[in-house]
Amino acid sequence: MENLLSDKWDVKPKHAPEEALQRWRDLCGVVKNPKRRFRFTANLSKRYEAAAMRKTNQEKLRIAVLVSKAAFQFIQGMQPGDYTVPEEVKAAGFEICADELESIVEGHDLKKLKFHGGALGISEKLATDPTNSISTGPQSLSCRRSIYGTNKFEETEPQSFWVFVWEALQDMTLMILGVCAFVSLIVGTATEGWPKGAHDGLGIVASILLVVFVTATSDYRQTLQFRDLDKEKKKVSIQVTRNGYRKKMSIYHLLPGDMVHLSIGDQVPADGLFLSGFSVLINEASLTGESEPVMIGADNPFLLSGSKVQDGSCKMLVTTVGMRTQWGKRLATLIEGGDDETPLQVKLNGVATIIGKIGLVFAVVTFAVLVQKMLGRKWHDGTTFTWSGDDAMELLEYFAIAVTIVVVAVPEGLPLAVTLSLAFAMKKMMNDKALVRHLVACETMGSATNICSDKTGTLTTNVMTVVKSCICMNVKDLSGPGSDKALRAELPESVVKILFESIFNNTRGEVVVNRSGKRKILGTPTETAILEFGLSLGGDFQGERRASKVLKVEPFNSTKKRMGVVLELPEGEGLRAHTKGASEIVLAACDKVIDLEGKVIPLDEGSMSLLKAIIDQFAGEMRFRNRDMFV
Repeated sequence: MENLLSDKWDVKPKHAPEEALQRWRDLCGVVKNPKRRFRFTANLSKRYEAAAMRKTNQEKLRIAVLVSKAAFQFIQGMQPGDYTVPEEVKAAGFEICADELESIVEGHDLKKLKFHGGALGISEKLATDPTNSISTGPQSLSCRRSIYGTNKFEETEPQSFWVFVWEALQDMTLMILGVCAFVSLIVGTATEGWPKGAHDGLGIVASILLVVFVTATSDYRQTLQFRDLDKEKKKVSIQVTRNGYRKKMSIYHLLPGDMVHLSIGDQVPADGLFLSGFSVLINEASLTGESEPVMIGADNPFLLSGSKVQDGSCKMLVTTVGMRTQWGKRLATLIEGGDDETPLQVKLNGVATIIGKIGLVFAVVTFAVLVQKMLGRKWHDGTTFTWSGDDAMELLEYFAIAVTIVVVAVPEGLPLAVTLSLAFAMKKMMNDKALVRHLVACETMGSATNICSDKTGTLTTNVMTVVKSCICMNVKDLSGPGSDKALRAELPESVVKILFESIFNNTRGEVVVNRSGKRKILGTPTETAILEFGLSLGGDFQGERRASKVLKVEPFNSTKKRMGVVLELPEGEGLRAHTKGASEIVLAACDKVIDLEGKVIPLDEGSMSLLKAIIDQFAGEMRFRNRDMFV
């Protein structure tokens, strides 16, 4: 069978071109039931609609940027148009409506934004505190929802069981069998009377109904299973500040006025405005098709939902949610477009097509042989031109046999079966707390023989702690009780000050206090471990943040393998840069080191060799290592 499948049936596991997806559909030709065969494959017509919408958005954004640049030159000399706040918005305690917010972000309208006082002015009109964000009182949140809506998107209504019954009846062979049953009932009743003459016809009808209801039940249960999986896939959380507390929250609970914290890899959950941040690059390819990232800052503060943070981190003010966002306007066509089919699904479609053609040939040959036999017998009996009701029933029986061969031979449910098995695998993995977002991942993992990982936490509990450190050329084991206090006692105060300054400022993590008064550390396992280490030495996160002003942040990425921050020291002491990352890369950039007395000394060859040996030792122990080198 593999030899019969040409390379035209080959598709890539990810990002297969539209031409390849269309090619194998064309090869399938006429199938028994297209609705059932292609139920869980990508809808290419919807894909084309989404691509056209993306192209339109790209043109709109391009024009908006050009118009904004031109208008910006005349802003000083032009009077902004009057804006009237709708009465219901004003009565709710807000000073700007959802339509105005949508037009500002969608059109990248700097003129309107400046007219409303910039991002901070918008936050005031949304009754948002620049520090504490919105109030979490039930009445306040309910009022926002009623005025601005929620961050939920329209979804296609689930199909009822009877829709699957109707789709199962669309099977071509079942239609032919239905015609056979009707003719059999007419001829049988006319020749043998009721009910004897109707036995064959009613038997065919019963068989059709049995096949239809079994198929519909199977498909309906499968759809329910996919719906459950889809709910799990949509459980996406993001860091949000509300009522002065930073916490994780579902993106579907966001409201205009919320302050969202974005970092590398995050998807922008709603349309909004840049408030503060450093080196923010946004990839808008999913919206505009442009591969070049867009720099976001005070000059270009517009963030569109569906885009991704490629570099940097920032705080965003949510302005537009739900179907008003750019992503919401495209989501319907994207959902209807469906996910790409897996290579195994395509191959099984090919197998079903080939077997179907072979089955059709045998059905035609069988029917021809039986008819030839019947005609030969009638020729021998001299009744070639005399036909009775029995002859018609016999001919109809031969036709039913041929149709039955097609029904049995063509495995129309074969591609559907592999989809069901992959969905079952996803369900089993979900029960083990392992969420797989794409069916193709189950197919790929099914053929994996070895799993290699170099990231601590991937195959463990995802909780990290500092167990050994090298500070001021001194290696200290921190796994024992009281070891952190002993380390603090050994270090000079000047070193501790710089250490705290680095740990609490050069981080993407956060130390917050929840409503119950308990301290909570937010961030990646690595950042959490370093912050926990700093707190165990007696550091004050909020105090260190207030003591220094951050001037520049270089976020971590896989290319540089390090991150850094530039601070303006209090009382005019100047600037200081802190960096952390891969030990060997940070060490290669150093030419001085702080000793146990707190003095800055040159990093000679002996000290360099000692530090390299310590790095190798830490790596060999397969434990987490924490190293801060200061230039």
